Amino acid sequence: MGERRQKPEILHTEVVAKSRLFQIEQVHLRFANQVERYYERMKGSNRGAVMVVPVLGEQLLLAREYAAGTDNYELGFPKGLVDPGELPAEAANRELQEEIGFGAHKLTLLKELSLAPGYFSSKMQIFLAEDLYESRLEGDEPEPIEVVPWPLVDWQQLLELDDFSESRSVSALFLAQKHLHLK
Repeated sequence: MGERRQKPEILHTEVVAKSRLFQIEQVHLRFANQVERYYERMKGSNRGAVMVVPVLGEQLLLAREYAAGTDNYELGFPKGLVDPGELPAEAANRELQEEIGFGAHKLTLLKELSLAPGYFSSKMQIFLAEDLYESRLEGDEPEPIEVVPWPLVDWQQLLELDDFSESRSVSALFLAQKHLHLK
């Protein structure tokens, strides 16, 4: 492993665009070798986000919902923002209940992931949910989410589906596979 490098000095930041969900910041940096550069980064709400891999018996439970970014229905794991004052595990359990109608007695943090860290400051915590029980909470989705049960033993076949393409869901699947010792 190499030694840790000195982070660049932030000389100036400026918000150059803002929407309901994001703001774009221009960051003026000076690196240790005195080279200066301007970068742009998207900043979210800093609330954090969660994704949950639910396991019910010998099945994964996936959610199929519309994704405006790809203009398609995508298959993936339940996910959402952490509400103010809420712990990530609480958010994971709430999202499960809102999106697929189950709560979890056992939640295991698998890993915290970043999404395009060169441009985006947000992080997402990936949880494995086990010992599920039926429980439904009202969510904010505009239409019901389709719940898709998937046999655990066939986890690798998910990777062949065109609509299972979100990098966070693929990463979550591999983290769950490692934790559950699936072959």
